[in-house]
Amino acid sequence: MACRKLCSGMLLLLAVGWLTIAPRVLGGETPASAPIAAPAASAQLSAGELVVVDVRGPGEWASTGVPRGAAEVSLFARPGTINDNFIDRVLAAVGGDKSTPIATICATGVRSSMASDILRKNGFTEVYDIAEGMFGSKFGPGWLRRGLPLGPCRTC
Repeated sequence: MACRKLCSGMLLLLAVGWLTIAPRVLGGETPASAPIAAPAASAQLSAGELVVVDVRGPGEWASTGVPRGAAEVSLFARPGTINDNFIDRVLAAVGGDKSTPIATICATGVRSSMASDILRKNGFTEVYDIAEGMFGSKFGPGWLRRGLPLGPCRTC
């Protein structure tokens, strides 16, 4: 009886695990808003392996700076309203290639998660979310507290 419960539980865990990785193994989509830690994103950005898109707004960029080398593409035109040219501007940031690895970042991970989901739904295939954001969240201390490289706002 104990073996039956244990074996059933193990089979369930294996099935869930396979459902989680199968799309990647079989060449399908990765989950929307796949997480990436700020230090990993910074290293990949520096190596030219990843495009980081800061989805905050100009006032925030001017106040803190942006991750060095990140594209500045605000998600919102005004509070609660998605920027009409968000997709076009991100597409320009990746040179028109929707398969370019992208990571989104905002203040604490809320907007970056939304932006990641929007990008996935619009055909971008490798999208990550720096969920700890610039200021930190339950996912980590954030870009600023980690002392990761910053650059000035180029569009402010």
